[in-house]
Amino acid sequence: MSDQSTSYPAAERLDLVETLHGHRVADPYRWLEDAADPRTKAWSDAQDELASAHLDALPGREALAGHLRTLLSSGSVSVPLWRAGRRFSVRREPGQEHAVVLVREPDGTERVLLDPIAIDPTGLTTVDGWVPDLEGRRLAYQLSAGGDEQSVLHVLDVATGEDVEPPIDRCRYSAVAWLPGGEEFLFVRMVDAAEVPEGQQAFHRRIWRHRLGTPTSDDVLVEAPGLYDGHNYYGVRTSRDGAWTVVTANVGTARRDSLWVGPVGGDLVRVLAQDDDVQCSAWVDRDGRLYLLTTDGAPRWRLAVTDPSTPGREHWRPLVDEDPGSVLDAVVLLDGDAPRLAVLRSRHAVAELALHHPDGTPAETVALPGTGSVHGLTVADRDTPAEHGKLWIGWTDLVTPPQVHRYEAGALVLEATAPGAVEVPDVRTEQREFTSADGTTVRMFVVTPATGDGPRPTLVTGYGGFGISREPAYTASALAWVAAGGGYALVSLRGGGEEGEDWHRAGNRGHKQNVFDDLHAAAGALVAAGDTTPAQLSIMGGSNGGLLVGAALVQRPDLYAAVVCSAPLLDMVRYEEFSLGRTWNEEYGTADDPTELGWLLSYSPYHHVTDGVDYPATLFTVFESDTRVDPLHARKMCAALQHATVGGAPILLRRETDVGHGARSVSRTVGLAADQLAFLAAHTGLEISS
Repeated sequence: MSDQSTSYPAAERLDLVETLHGHRVADPYRWLEDAADPRTKAWSDAQDELASAHLDALPGREALAGHLRTLLSSGSVSVPLWRAGRRFSVRREPGQEHAVVLVREPDGTERVLLDPIAIDPTGLTTVDGWVPDLEGRRLAYQLSAGGDEQSVLHVLDVATGEDVEPPIDRCRYSAVAWLPGGEEFLFVRMVDAAEVPEGQQAFHRRIWRHRLGTPTSDDVLVEAPGLYDGHNYYGVRTSRDGAWTVVTANVGTARRDSLWVGPVGGDLVRVLAQDDDVQCSAWVDRDGRLYLLTTDGAPRWRLAVTDPSTPGREHWRPLVDEDPGSVLDAVVLLDGDAPRLAVLRSRHAVAELALHHPDGTPAETVALPGTGSVHGLTVADRDTPAEHGKLWIGWTDLVTPPQVHRYEAGALVLEATAPGAVEVPDVRTEQREFTSADGTTVRMFVVTPATGDGPRPTLVTGYGGFGISREPAYTASALAWVAAGGGYALVSLRGGGEEGEDWHRAGNRGHKQNVFDDLHAAAGALVAAGDTTPAQLSIMGGSNGGLLVGAALVQRPDLYAAVVCSAPLLDMVRYEEFSLGRTWNEEYGTADDPTELGWLLSYSPYHHVTDGVDYPATLFTVFESDTRVDPLHARKMCAALQHATVGGAPILLRRETDVGHGARSVSRTVGLAADQLAFLAAHTGLEISS
């Protein structure tokens, strides 16, 4: 079918059609699911050559890379985590490939405690998590290599920086909760692959109590009624006094929490089950109360409280009510002469902060620096009394690299900026409203050059899934695009959490089309406002956002000139068969159910590729070590589009090895973003000056 100017590698089309619940479902490129198949290897090698030849020749690519490198040289800072006078934090200096974990002693001296590059100079090892013990003497941390996210748990002595015991494997997504004294902790560990059915190793976990210096064979299993019945992921917390344990569990990524509370080492009481259909983040704070941040009767969240000895819902007392216009994101107990609850909300994805009295009544508003988001909220621990009464706030907005502010005695003080001096382009930022296909009001952040009017090449992005909010934050790729003269829009799509749980549910399962409609409407609003034209319009998204733009390009190929589709899900009939796919069927539905298969087939991008269509220029970017979303989705979709398209716009597949779905070094980030932006610029008319 192809009649394009680019010559694509040959790809056999199978005459494979299955009948699923009465639907005839074609799958002509199923052979590309097998990465080890010699035909797949040969096809992938040929795609590498094609993509490299095209991307290497793109005008402005090196200039974009240089600008991205400059913008990322801002580095980063984090809010502090206090332990008995020691201040732990994360900072990335200009030129560093990864952020490092630092500790500042009570005398003010600061040193690096954990540096991924010192551990692995190749830059392929990442720190997946870290938590100091309650006395600040030891640090539990998790490392993985090559992007596979198969974390290994280590414990080091903070004074010497040396590990104190052998590492513990199978700790992917593992919570760690220290007990007082620093000799024991509770932690989550995957079940040995030999003890679970084939292919299910990623889905079974247990919570253990571990004593330092003893073999894991001596660890004690934490048990509770129903704790290991069907759950895949766990969270565990302990109170500062070591008296209480709080455990949460989830089935896949379903936004429902099972909850248990009980004495450490004692019987845990089941408080919530999956059938309650409630989300709940719970903890016992230093005032001895059990706090419950929950969607129970409040899709925009509320705060309740009770005594941990009576954790049942019938004992929950309202403390901070749901606000119909904002989402309650977090609550922190602020110690001091006049204790307060720091209450963080987001209104249409923009952060708001207030202090409440311990009885929940409002006390004062904390004026944040502008239209931005909070990336951390901390207070000093029990054993750092000199810092009590202070609140640390991690802050960023669309043009401000991460900062740390301190709120103290009624005043907000800028305590630390990102360490690199960066000249941010002169831009306009605004939040706009528009109307989606069903009449729903949706919002988007728009960034444009400070001078001049459209139409101009414009990049639109969003996520729209899993209740995850996309908030206004410093984004080097967005600013590099705008600095070159383009426009950038970040859309608060349904399926996300920007307007609470109802907003999420309006864009998942059988309502998924709302997400794509929101994106199309955002694009249409930008065109109608004169900001851009379809010939200048590009979209980009990753992971669930890759599904978003994959669906968009097959639904409205006339509306978009160029697409970057990264680490995407695209075959929604078979997504559950691979990697972590089955843990997402609460979000999308399952092909095993006749009704839900209908949902999936209604938008599955791979199944909506149509011969003879002039598809937009499309770049798939995938990562061979991705253990969340298998690159097979992009391979199959790329082959289908290359076969079907009749236009001259290229369909390309760019792949990387030794990186995965998540964290990566700065230099790898620059290389990927430069290719993505240069590709979009070349096909939307954005000229990149050197």
